[in-house]
Amino acid sequence: MSDASHTQSHNSRRFIISNGLQSLGDQLVSAKTVLPWLFHSAGVPGFFSALLVPVREAGAMLPQAALTPWVTSHRARKGLWVAGSVGQAVAAGVIAAAALWADGVALSGIVLVALAALALCRAVCSLAGKDVQGRTIPKGSRGLITGRATQLGGAATLIAGLGLALWSDIPRWGLALLLAIGAATWLGAAVSFRGIVEPESAPESAPESADAPSASPAGTAGTASAWWVDTWSLYRKDRNFRTFVNVRSLLLVSALSSSFIVLLAREAGQDVLSGLAGFILASGLASLVGGRVTGMWSDKSSRLVMANGAAVASLVVVALVAAAHWLPGTAVAWIMPIGFFMVNLAHTAIRVARKTYVVDMAGGDKRTQYVGAANTMMGVILLIVGAISGVFALAGPSTALLFLAAIGALGAWKARSMEEVSVRD
Repeated sequence: MSDASHTQSHNSRRFIISNGLQSLGDQLVSAKTVLPWLFHSAGVPGFFSALLVPVREAGAMLPQAALTPWVTSHRARKGLWVAGSVGQAVAAGVIAAAALWADGVALSGIVLVALAALALCRAVCSLAGKDVQGRTIPKGSRGLITGRATQLGGAATLIAGLGLALWSDIPRWGLALLLAIGAATWLGAAVSFRGIVEPESAPESAPESADAPSASPAGTAGTASAWWVDTWSLYRKDRNFRTFVNVRSLLLVSALSSSFIVLLAREAGQDVLSGLAGFILASGLASLVGGRVTGMWSDKSSRLVMANGAAVASLVVVALVAAAHWLPGTAVAWIMPIGFFMVNLAHTAIRVARKTYVVDMAGGDKRTQYVGAANTMMGVILLIVGAISGVFALAGPSTALLFLAAIGALGAWKARSMEEVSVRD
């Protein structure tokens, strides 16, 4: 094996382990499952539970365009990912300590502040990680690597979910232990990622397309002081980037529908998904089953994987709404958990594919600019679409789900018209 092949293999293993551990941490310190469960058990008012997902998701996306000049000012980006992972571990450790010793409003305040810090550190990892992947993993292998990392995280999550399934009534100290294990996974991820061999300068130049705007040098005062102007200019002038952001906005069906499916199941008189273990099991199994396969497919055509994932999620959502209204309760009891798993499986496919697409779409510092600008815009869009779906939910979860299915169907159609970028050089 040549030195180059050995280095690539070494980097691939490190990337899979570190990102797999990070995925496990995401599930064990989840704003969608574990933290709401903690708030409920500690008597925290429901208002604070409603803030968890926006703080975590939008908090990790919104700062990225502003952080891009700082990230691109570093010749090597590996250290930034390691620092971001350690920061997530510290924030998760604070949440674990609060889970053990705080209650009520005090608990909610500590958790929300720590969650915001965790989200900011995750923003750094998102920017630096995709850039390191682009520098160290060749096109044609990136989707597979991302998929394997997702699969590893899913397998570990599945084991955790099975353990929780045997624990019928999780005490507060058990939740604190779960959160502490989540913190430890980020420390392990940092150790693994630190071993990646990264070139100090990108081996590929960022190709300028006819549609792309001329950007000011990364890290200059102009870029740093007016990142929002650069973000909007990139969206207006770069057709490929604009299409990616628009399509990604329409793929939120898989990200936002899970909680409404749970509400729909309860509305139909079923309690099959109400346990914390059930949520974690479904999410872990989806990552385990879908990670590697969708990664391989994404290397062939990430745009088609996004399109097919959105189409499947939309069809499943519509089927679940129909089942809840027209089928007997005994059938719904089986259909709801299967549908919940399938939507999470579609979400896994979409996540792997869009990550592969944005890394393959550009090279060098332009890749970092794309990731930062896209995620910042998605943070805003996530809040808007989430608020709109919340308004629809006032008429019931079925209405919200049908709205999300409609935009998902549109996203599936639009994704097929995207430029093909995920092919080997």
